[in-house]
Order: sequence, then C-alpha cells, then structure tokens
Amino acid sequence: MYGCQQELIKNSENVPFLEYLCTIGNKLINCGIYLSRQWYFKLAKIPGKYDLEKKFKSNRNYQFLYSQAAQQTLRRVVEAFKSYKELSQKYKKGELTNKPQLPKYLH
Repeated sequence: MYGCQQELIKNSENVPFLEYLCTIGNKLINCGIYLSRQWYFKLAKIPGKYDLEKKFKSNRNYQFLYSQAAQQTLRRVVEAFKSYKELSQKYKKGELTNKPQLPKYLH
C-alpha cells in the first residue's frame, strides 16, 4: 500500500515543469493502454509484467521520466488489465452482477 502526501509548491517556477511531468506520465499510460488493448483484441492476450517495458524502452515519454517512475507507470497498466481479466472470468461464472469494462484512456 502506498501513501500520498500533498505539498504546497512555494516556488512557482517549478509548477510548469511538474505539470509537464504529469502530462508525460499520462501520455505513457495512454500508450500502454493502447498497446494492451490491441494485444487483447487481436491476440486475446494480456501483456505480462515486463512486456510493456521492453516495448516502450525507445519511447520518448518513457525515456523522459526516471526509469523507476516509467516502469511503475506501465506496471499499473498491466495490473489494470489483469484485474479486468479476473473480473471478466468471475462475471462469466455469475459471481458478479455488473459486467467489467476494459481500462479506459486518461484525459
């Protein structure tokens, strides 16, 4: 479990850079979701833990972030798709009433 702490940014010069980092992370998530959806629809497979990392090593959004942050971002995408797969199996067995949906793109 991860904790989160909010900090006020006293130096307003850092705000545009931090917003840009968040935008890059968001773009990387959307790239990962796009590729994962393509694999799911075309190959009926969900990417493994390291598959997206290998695929995106040369992606400029991946390269801009620190490697640990980029890896964790892509692993979140993989976790979301694994969760979808497990929930879909439970739905087919009748253990869930609401049909699960594939992870959606971020705005």
